[in-house]
Amino acid sequence: MLMLGPIGFAAPWVLTALIALPILWVILRALPPAPRLVAFPGVALLRGLLDRVPVARRTPWWLLLLRLAAVAALILAFAGPSWKPVMASGQSGPLLVVLDAGWAAAPDWPARLTRAESALTQAAADGRPAALLLADGQAAQGALPFAPADTLLAGLRAAQPAAWPTGLPDDPAALLANAPEGQLATLWITDGLDHPNRAAWLGALSQRGPVTVVPPARALRSLSLHEGETPSLTLAATDDLAPAILAIGPDPQGVERELARLTPGEAATAAGVTTRPTAIDLPPELRNRITRFQIEGEAHAGAVVLADDRVKRRKVGLVGEADRQAEGQQLLSQLHYLRRALTPTTDLVEGGLGDVLNTAPDVIVLADQVDLAEADDLAAWVDEGGLLIRFAGPRMAAFEGLQDEPLIPVALRQGGRDIGGALSWGDPRGIAPFAADGVFAGLTAPEDVAVRAQLMAQPAPELAERTLAALSDNTPLVTRARLGQGQVVLFHVTANAEWSNLPISGLFVQMLDRLVQTARVTPAQEAADDREQPFWTPEEVLDGFGRASPAEGMAPVAAADLALGAGPDRPAGIYAAGERRVALNAGGPLVLAQWPGAAVEAVGTTGGRDLKGVLLALAALILAVDALGSAMLARGGRVAAAGLLLALLVQPGPPAMAQDVNPELARAANEVALAYVVTGDDRVDEASREGLRGLSMLLSQRTSVEPGDPVAIDLDRDELSVLTFLYWPITDSQPAPSPQAYVRLNHFMRSGGMILFDTRDGDVTGVGGPDMSQALQALAAPLEIPPLAPVPDDHVLTRSFYLMSDFPGRWQGNPVWLEAPPAGAEAAEGVPFRQLNDGVSPVVIGGNSWAEAWAVDENGYPTFPIGGGWEGEMQREMAFRFGVNLIMYVLTGNYKSDQVHVPALLDRMRTEETLGP
Repeated sequence: MLMLGPIGFAAPWVLTALIALPILWVILRALPPAPRLVAFPGVALLRGLLDRVPVARRTPWWLLLLRLAAVAALILAFAGPSWKPVMASGQSGPLLVVLDAGWAAAPDWPARLTRAESALTQAAADGRPAALLLADGQAAQGALPFAPADTLLAGLRAAQPAAWPTGLPDDPAALLANAPEGQLATLWITDGLDHPNRAAWLGALSQRGPVTVVPPARALRSLSLHEGETPSLTLAATDDLAPAILAIGPDPQGVERELARLTPGEAATAAGVTTRPTAIDLPPELRNRITRFQIEGEAHAGAVVLADDRVKRRKVGLVGEADRQAEGQQLLSQLHYLRRALTPTTDLVEGGLGDVLNTAPDVIVLADQVDLAEADDLAAWVDEGGLLIRFAGPRMAAFEGLQDEPLIPVALRQGGRDIGGALSWGDPRGIAPFAADGVFAGLTAPEDVAVRAQLMAQPAPELAERTLAALSDNTPLVTRARLGQGQVVLFHVTANAEWSNLPISGLFVQMLDRLVQTARVTPAQEAADDREQPFWTPEEVLDGFGRASPAEGMAPVAAADLALGAGPDRPAGIYAAGERRVALNAGGPLVLAQWPGAAVEAVGTTGGRDLKGVLLALAALILAVDALGSAMLARGGRVAAAGLLLALLVQPGPPAMAQDVNPELARAANEVALAYVVTGDDRVDEASREGLRGLSMLLSQRTSVEPGDPVAIDLDRDELSVLTFLYWPITDSQPAPSPQAYVRLNHFMRSGGMILFDTRDGDVTGVGGPDMSQALQALAAPLEIPPLAPVPDDHVLTRSFYLMSDFPGRWQGNPVWLEAPPAGAEAAEGVPFRQLNDGVSPVVIGGNSWAEAWAVDENGYPTFPIGGGWEGEMQREMAFRFGVNLIMYVLTGNYKSDQVHVPALLDRMRTEETLGP
């Protein structure tokens, strides 16, 4: 191959034809031939005359250049040019292709396969034997087989990245034992990271021949879970970008979707890798629904963190005096305040200490409990990772053995401290600001929170470091001590309002929530039936591209192997043992590889780009311009040139195929048919079809409108002019329509059609409105949507058939938006309704999932449940009524609003008849 800069030629001998270009110039220059000069005296009479249609004596220079350029382009095309081709090594020895196949190779996997295939194809053309080492940790034992290179292509094309890091065999010499004689050339297509045994393999291969390293063409990003006091995520990347972290989980309908977005924190760069901590700052009720966190725009196993018990609700055991008081006296119970504070965010278990320990809780709360019979078992539970939270009280203050009480973070004085009482010297104390690096950092104590009594701590050197919160006089309010793998926390006040008003403040709830979040979920040893789990059973696993699938036919994994992280026999996924579920994630810290002694290709280098087609197209274009220029020079050439130019520019489009026309549209043109947009999600599309079928059946039963079967609409293909109503469910995964589709949609709305946008998330957002779905904003951005407002009480939609004040679907309580009323619209005297719009609103937007409320099966039975009992059926009935009102509004417009003027018109007519002409 001949290289001229970045361009290589596979057949350089063809370039010798370029020598003929000067000869071609002379030949073209001589055409047309020069005229023979003949002296004729009468020619003097023709001087001064102008030839209106001159004929060129010689070919113009610019036309010569065009023709030479066309010939040169043809010569270059047939010389086999390519842009930045991969140069053959020029060796005749064997070739080894090492292909990193861990999760880090997934982002540009097709390009890696193309590069390896190009190298094997070239080796096959050169007759060189080759071997392929797929570095996924599953290499067969024994030496690598070297075979004809083309026999390896089938295995290469079937290869897939793994859901664990790249793995290389331990003994390079054993695997290379069958390498043929000659210098071994190695092409290593790396993922850019350092892996075990990589340095040993690089050294062994460098000793056998040249090593060429192909680095990744794009930046790599990884996501991992940081298990601290408060679980968080860590984003590691080889660039400075900080994409959002998507929190994904099922909505109440069971559909996987984006539930929240997390923003990475401040960046720290070391050794070419940028790390950003990302707090999981989400409400518990939302946090417990998350099944995975994923880097936006990344599709590989390392960009996914599966959520397990470590990021979900904690199980909290409450131990204290039972509520035996009358209902009006429950405010005296400490458990009452703890129950109210912990119920929204945790799973509570109440009972005796022994019973609570048997449930394997994550946190145990003791409310004024001392001298417990199960103290030894409780101490062992804390030592194994449990969090014990204790509250003081009169019983603890009066306990004579308080000095010897176990599981107390600091030494205590017997008897309580009374502040602000009749025999005290000071007023009740407030709470001092919390430490900026403590558990309660960021919380603000209200000024009206005051402590009237407390248990005092004995002065000690470690008292300051064990204090999590203090009063304004620096006496400890909350202390903590480590015990083994667990921790013990003591509130020096009661959990009710007897010693302070802290339990009746919002700060009390926040402090408990912060403490509970520091607990380790499900300690290593649990209840008796789940304390010895030698094996973990895979439930769901990921592939190298981060896609989840059920774990079918996989053997259980030993607990010792699971602790090693993701690997060949234990891919990233969810593993279960008893009642426990743990996530094995592939991502982690990134360590960049160094390649001493190897030739590293420039980033972005490809396997060569063939330029033959480009040059042939260029030659054809030049010849077309040459024909146009020749036509202009010929007699009458302007007309011919214009005709040729028109023929070049006006190309007939492909004929419309009959099979491209939706046959359902012909039916919709002859009858009223409700239509829905196909989203590509089979479950959503089926719900839309069943929902519109149920609404159509109800319209036929209760009104004079008799719709046919619903019509599925492909926005990129189908014509909308025959429709009047279009139901568009919004999903996060549906692609945006084409620009032509948006043109048709805007024309549809301008001509009187209506689109019902249903974000189907009324149970999640609870706020409604057109801004509640980012997917809706992206899809509706090119549409000509007028200003929107919630449906006013006097809008015609509230009375087009039924009188309604709310518009529920499967969900309710969320506003419905449509075109805003015109400015200054007021009701006329004696008219109960304003004339809000001159026509039908082109859009209606909401999130109540109306199609699922309307959906019925083939037998007419509801498909989706709504609420429970009679109230649920009433909600379904109101959803159907909204559908009837909506369709009647679409078909009749403001007919109902116009009817309120009829009495006034009749009175005026009677008056005119009475007065006469």
